[in-house]
Amino acid sequence: MKYVTAHGASIPALGFGTFRMPQEDVLRVLPLALKAGFRHVDTAQIYGNEDAVGEAIIRSGIARSEIFLTTKVWVDKFSRSDMGPSVDESLKRLKTDHVDLLLLHWPQSPVPLEEQIEGLNALVDAGKVRHIGVSNYNCALMGEAVRLSKAPIVTNQIEYHPYLDQTAVLSAARSYGMSVTAYYAMADGRVPKDELLQDIGARHGKTAAQVTLRWLIQQQDVVALTKTATESRLAENYAVFDFSLDGAEMDAIHALARPDGRIVNPGHLAPAWD
Repeated sequence: MKYVTAHGASIPALGFGTFRMPQEDVLRVLPLALKAGFRHVDTAQIYGNEDAVGEAIIRSGIARSEIFLTTKVWVDKFSRSDMGPSVDESLKRLKTDHVDLLLLHWPQSPVPLEEQIEGLNALVDAGKVRHIGVSNYNCALMGEAVRLSKAPIVTNQIEYHPYLDQTAVLSAARSYGMSVTAYYAMADGRVPKDELLQDIGARHGKTAAQVTLRWLIQQQDVVALTKTATESRLAENYAVFDFSLDGAEMDAIHALARPDGRIVNPGHLAPAWD
């Protein structure tokens, strides 16, 4: 496993995501994912599966100390009075006394960003959260979060795949010493069907999905989330550390980006994108 380091956080570069994964699928697949080698698990309050994630970690037999566990605070819990109790509930559901990384899930909120960041810092001070970060932030918001926070902001979790150019956010994150965590890596099923990615994969004996995950984690300070409810795909998704892409292949994948490549864009939650 490769690790990405940011402000003292050592984050496994390949994570297992649980977005839109029912509890029964989490309980079935996550223990197998951990046994296959995954050590980074990503969930969120809004996913409704923190209970199952906590139970699956116990069932896996893998020590909690070996797992980098991320969850996210939903936008209705950003206030000073709500954030702490909501995280206490998350910890109870996750069956742990801390999470390794806590993120603010989306930026749009009537609660001032300063109050949100104060809430994150209070949880770090209380020992309930080891590291903090943000999700779906643009460059300006990242800079503001960094300025307001006593504890380092270690990542910005964003949509990132071959069809969406995130150069500006990546550059800004690096300037702050942050990592970027990529979600929606498969671009809602588009990646496995892409002929260029299939052709590159054929040269390496890999699938288009594996090529894309490799493209992500081969970039500086990028963490990639993968997800599957299909047990047979776990080993495939994890097998991205035994090959590398050359410069021409990396550039060709970058060139797939297009102006309309963004998939996730809820107007009531999203910022003005870079």
